[in-house]
Amino acid sequence: MNRPPPYFPQNQLSPPDENRYKKFKIVVGATIFAITLLAIAAGFGIYYLVVWFMG
Repeated sequence: MNRPPPYFPQNQLSPPDENRYKKFKIVVGATIFAITLLAIAAGFGIYYLVVWFMG
């Protein structure tokens, strides 16, 4: 029962991806673009719904 703790290597087994930051920026940009497009579409939808109810 007097065993040393298991060894966990501190370095990565595979080299880091060089394009990781570029991929992350593309994903974040696409997400922000999609959320903006969704907000604009919701705004138009609410506007036309209100006009339809009033008219």
